[in-house]
Amino acid sequence: MRLWSLHPKYLDTKGLVALWREGLLAQAVLSGKTKGYINHPQLLRFREQPSPIGFIAEYLRAVYEESVRCGYRFDATKIDHARSHSQLIVTDGQLQFEWAHLMEKLKARSPDRYAQLLNVNTPQPHPLFKVVDGEIEPWEKGILKAHS
Repeated sequence: MRLWSLHPKYLDTKGLVALWREGLLAQAVLSGKTKGYINHPQLLRFREQPSPIGFIAEYLRAVYEESVRCGYRFDATKIDHARSHSQLIVTDGQLQFEWAHLMEKLKARSPDRYAQLLNVNTPQPHPLFKVVDGEIEPWEKGILKAHS
């Protein structure tokens, strides 16, 4: 599961579709509607909030908006009605880590998209996130260790 902290506008078609599916899976996990992925590290930042469902729903709304901009037909009725009116924090170190990770993926599977993004020096975060100074998030380091 990868819930990008990056703005969804940077994703290629495959990445945006995957993000939608994974976001919906995260919503199901946080709602207690599935038994899989309940301890996934990427869900920690949502679980730590007073309204985890509101935050994942806001996350999905931004992904949906990007899908509309790209001409896709994602089903917005799958997004929970819960709301959140604040932002989550993401570190600039996490954002840069994710940017490097995304660029490697795009270089291999979508060279044209990769070329379009080569000049981006400071990628924007997903609209749900506010960027602060810091290193890669501790939950990401756990994922990295598990895949080493």
